[in-house]
Amino acid sequence: MDLWARIQRVLWGITSLDYALVGRWLGWIARGRFYHTTILTSGRITGEHIIGWVAHYLIGVMLAALLTIVVGSKWLYQPTLIPALITGIVSVVAPFFVMQPAFGFGIAAAKTPAPNIARIRSMITHLVFGLGIYLAAKVSLWLLG
Repeated sequence: MDLWARIQRVLWGITSLDYALVGRWLGWIARGRFYHTTILTSGRITGEHIIGWVAHYLIGVMLAALLTIVVGSKWLYQPTLIPALITGIVSVVAPFFVMQPAFGFGIAAAKTPAPNIARIRSMITHLVFGLGIYLAAKVSLWLLG
């Protein structure tokens, strides 16, 4: 996902989610506030950048682990693309129905200036995440022999 975000920014000037906002949200959850009118105007949280990036990677690892739990550990030794892509597609549920509403952006970005564009970009990014899981499994097999 991170490589895809960089490619989008360099080639098309498209910026991705600032993970500091995830850290800000998590910081506010720890203080008892889950929903925001808009996370963009909510007060900053000390360490929000690092909190957001750590959460970003931990969530990715947990989703990859969930894939192996659902389809079985055999997938690690014989990875196939479809289960990984399905994991990517399913993973978009969290931003659409939890994070975006909690950030004040509405369900599936409904309150953003261009909700359909945001939805399409989210779906593509999460498909890329699924592709990344698959490629990581293939590269790991190749490296480990």
